[in-house]
Amino acid sequence: MNPINILIEKIEDENLWQKVIHLERNEYLKVKGSIDTNIYLVVQGSLRIFVIDEYEEHTIRFGYKNNLIASLDSFLNEQPSDFYIQALKKTIVKSISKKEFKTFIESSEAHKSIWLNILESFVLQQMERERDILTSSPIERYHRVLDRSPQLFQEIPNKYIASYLRMTPETLSRIKKS
Repeated sequence: MNPINILIEKIEDENLWQKVIHLERNEYLKVKGSIDTNIYLVVQGSLRIFVIDEYEEHTIRFGYKNNLIASLDSFLNEQPSDFYIQALKKTIVKSISKKEFKTFIESSEAHKSIWLNILESFVLQQMERERDILTSSPIERYHRVLDRSPQLFQEIPNKYIASYLRMTPETLSRIKKS
């Protein structure tokens, strides 16, 4: 079983989710400059994490049903973050605070091991994504993401997938057709 699913199951078993949040389409869970030390479980819907430079938005990550999502930099350092988290459709998330989460993680070696495994996996995914963006063609990036996360293409609108893949929506459309 996937370590994230194991962690979610254990949090569910101990009834540790503190709040249920309902978001409308395009509503923000977190905005730039805010501190957010919660971890969220996507119960329904989908979200994206993105940053804005002076010219455009850059999608960094997505979350959809049964995914954990967080502004990880703010979660870890308890400082304001440049990231936004936005609902892409009507979305329901459950949240757990960093304090509660830390207490849970530190309550057993098994929990610590699962969390470390998740963080290691996240770092490796980010490194692979950075390498893809720097060295792979748009077609290669598309196929890698399609192989790794086919559900993404069912849950997320193409314009956000294109942003994530660092290509225009028109380029993504041409690649999908070929």
